[in-house]
Amino acid sequence: MTPKLKKSLLYWLLLSPLCVVILLPFGIMFVTALRPRDELFVYPPTWTFSEFRWENFAEMWVKTNFGGALLNSLYVSLTSTIIAIALSIPAAYALSRYRFSGKGLYRNFLLMTQMMSPIVLVLGLFRLMVHLNLVNSLNSLVVTYVAFNMAFTIWMLQSYFNTIPRELEEASWIDGATGFTSLVKIFLPLAIPAMVVTAIFTFINSWNEFVLALTLIRSQNDYTLPVQIFSQVAGRYQVEWHHVMAATVLATVPVAIVFSWLQRYLIRGMALGAVK
Repeated sequence: MTPKLKKSLLYWLLLSPLCVVILLPFGIMFVTALRPRDELFVYPPTWTFSEFRWENFAEMWVKTNFGGALLNSLYVSLTSTIIAIALSIPAAYALSRYRFSGKGLYRNFLLMTQMMSPIVLVLGLFRLMVHLNLVNSLNSLVVTYVAFNMAFTIWMLQSYFNTIPRELEEASWIDGATGFTSLVKIFLPLAIPAMVVTAIFTFINSWNEFVLALTLIRSQNDYTLPVQIFSQVAGRYQVEWHHVMAATVLATVPVAIVFSWLQRYLIRGMALGAVK
């Protein structure tokens, strides 16, 4: 056995308890989602793996309106992420490249807003949305998520933008490029990994948000996934746990797909931030 292989085995041995802690809840969710309804609370279990009910997912999809909630969550998360990134790029670029009075105060303000919980502002946000006639509208969630995520996205992008050499833009200016041209054709392509990393975290924040969605959305047809799954548990005399677990398992799939699809950008972006 080579020393390199021994080191790899040692690392995996040390990481195995962490892997168990992380993967065990997903395993329990998956097994519960496939168990027969009458066997959910039977111990020791009398069923076998051959008796797994894959149709539980199809039943859950129909009975819980999972498809509609999935589309609502995709709309809110994708729209708020795109808007937040688009609005944050100019602000982050200005913080990274220009000097102006109040710059330090503005950065501290962005940092302080991250210390505030959305729960503290729920009542004020609800009254604001009532005044704007946006209650029970998915657009109210889009506006709110953009507002809450922009401080994070600006701070993250500004930190990444600082690692891009200013000389590259100056060289393009010497060649006759305008400031906007150098930003679009030189600067932003180099910042793609940073923007992807920031977009992933912003998407996940919007995807998992629960309190504001529960407060601002009243119609069950407009529920996002966290609220829809919660509605299958709260206020019910009998909880269909196999449906709840099936919905929870499927709710993790879009996030897993995003991570897998953009993994190379995630690694490059995190490495870029580590250089700073």
